[in-house]
Amino acid sequence: MTHRLSNALQTLVLLAAMAALAGYLGWVLFGTDGLVVAALLVPLALAIGPRLSPRLVLRASGAVPLAPAQAPGLYRLLAALAERAGLARTPRLWYVPTQAMNAFATGRAEDGAIAVTDGLLRRLAPRELAGVLAHEGAHLAANDVWVMTLADVVGRLTGVLSLFGQLLLVAWLPAALVAGAEIPVVPLAVMVLAPVASALLQLALSRTREFEADAAAAELTGDPLGLASALERLERLQGGWLERLFMARPPRWLRTHPETGERIRRLLDLERAQRRARAAAWDYGDDPVFGRPAIARRPRWHWNGLWY
Repeated sequence: MTHRLSNALQTLVLLAAMAALAGYLGWVLFGTDGLVVAALLVPLALAIGPRLSPRLVLRASGAVPLAPAQAPGLYRLLAALAERAGLARTPRLWYVPTQAMNAFATGRAEDGAIAVTDGLLRRLAPRELAGVLAHEGAHLAANDVWVMTLADVVGRLTGVLSLFGQLLLVAWLPAALVAGAEIPVVPLAVMVLAPVASALLQLALSRTREFEADAAAAELTGDPLGLASALERLERLQGGWLERLFMARPPRWLRTHPETGERIRRLLDLERAQRRARAAAWDYGDDPVFGRPAIARRPRWHWNGLWY
C-alpha cells in the first residue's frame, strides 16, 4: 500500500511538472493566449490519440495476431488474469518473431492488446510468463497507455514551443544585443532546456508506472516471486552478444524502466506481505508446449542476434 500511494503521488507530481513546463513556455511566448492554446491542444490530442487502433503500433513492430486456437494455454491464463484485473474483455494476444525477450501492452482497458516475443515464450517458465502477462494486463487495467499518451502529448507540445521560441530567439537576440536591451536569462534558459527536462520527467513517469504494474501483477497472480524470477531472467539473458558487448547500460535517470534489482526487491517485500494471505496457486497443467503458439511464421536469423 505504501508503494502504491507513493507511485500515485509521483505520477501526479510528474504530470503536473510536465504540464507546468509546457504552460510556462506558452506564457513566455504568447502570454495568456499561449496558456489557452496549450489547454485546448492537449485535450484534443488525448481525445484522438488513444482511439487510434492498437493494430497500428503492433503492425509497426512486426507483430502478427494470435488466435485462441494457436495459443490455448496463453489465452486461458490471460483470461483468468483479465477477470481478476476487472477488465471487460480479455486482451488480444500478438506474436512478435524476435529473439529479444519482451512484452508490451497497447490500447485501452476495454480494447487492449498484449504482444509477446518468441524469445520470451521460449525462455520463460509458465510461472514467470504468468507474472509478465499480469504486469502487462495491469498496465491496461490502470490505463497506463493513456497516462503515457498524456505525457507524450505534453512533451511534444513542449518541444514545439521550445523550437518556436529558439527560432524567435535567433532572430531577436542580435538586434537586442546591438540595442543594449536586457536579456531575460531565466526564460531563455527554460526555453532551451525545456525539451530535455520534459523528456527526463517522462522517463521518470514511465519508471513509476512500471513499479505500480509490478505491484498490481503480484496481486493478480498471488505470486510476486514468479515476476521477480522473470525479471531476473530477462536481465541475465536479454540482448545478443554484440549488444551486450558494445551497448553500455544507460544511467538510471535515462531508463524507461527502473533498475531490475529495485523491482525485484519490492516484489520480495510483497512476497513477505502476501505469504499469509496468498491467492490460489495457478494450475499451468502438464502441457509441455505451454505458451508456445502454433504459428507458421518462424523467427528469422539476423547477424546482430536480436532477430533469428
